[in-house]
Amino acid sequence: MRPSIFLPFLVACIAYSTPHATGQTEGPRPNEIVQSSAYISMEPVPRGRTFEIGVVAHIRDGYHVNAHKPSLDYLIPTEVRPSLPQGITLSSAIYPEGQMLRFPFSATLLRVYEGNVVFRLRLVAEENAPLGSQEIPMQLEYQACNDHACLPPVKIRITAHLEIAPAGAASTPMHPEVFSPSGDRSH
Repeated sequence: MRPSIFLPFLVACIAYSTPHATGQTEGPRPNEIVQSSAYISMEPVPRGRTFEIGVVAHIRDGYHVNAHKPSLDYLIPTEVRPSLPQGITLSSAIYPEGQMLRFPFSATLLRVYEGNVVFRLRLVAEENAPLGSQEIPMQLEYQACNDHACLPPVKIRITAHLEIAPAGAASTPMHPEVFSPSGDRSH
C-alpha cells in the first residue's frame, strides 16, 4: 500500500464522515444503506443435491459499496459469510465483478457495486442433512460510501429458509429472476 494514495483517502473519509465537519445533517446509518433478502433456488432441497442461495442487495441511491475484489488493497470487500448447519456444505461463492467508477476522493478508478446486485452461494445438501425446515444464517459485510465520504464498515444479518427432503424427492426451481445468468451482474 502506497502512503501517498492512502493518506488523502483516509483524511477525506474522516473529514466527510463527521456531519459536523461539513455542516451536514446526520444521514443514514451504515446498516441502513443496503437492504437485502435471501432466496433459495429450489423447493424443497433433496439430500444429495446442489442448490443455491441468492442474496439480493438493494444499495441506496447515491451510495456504493466496494466489490468483492476491490481495486485497491486497503479497501474493504463486500462479502457474504454463511454459518452452515450440519449437512450443508459450501462449494463456491459467485460475486459479480462490479463497475469501475471514478470518485472525487480517489485518483484511480474503483471497482464497486451500485443499485441492485445479486451474490450467489452454491451449496450441497449432504446425505446426512437433517430432514425438514432449516435456516442458514448469514452476514453481509460491506462498507458504504457516497461521492464524498465512506461510512464505517458493517455486518448485517440475513437468513435463508429452506426445506430439506429425502434424496430423490421432486423439487421445483424457484426465483428465476434471481438465479438467471443476468443475476450475476450488478445493475
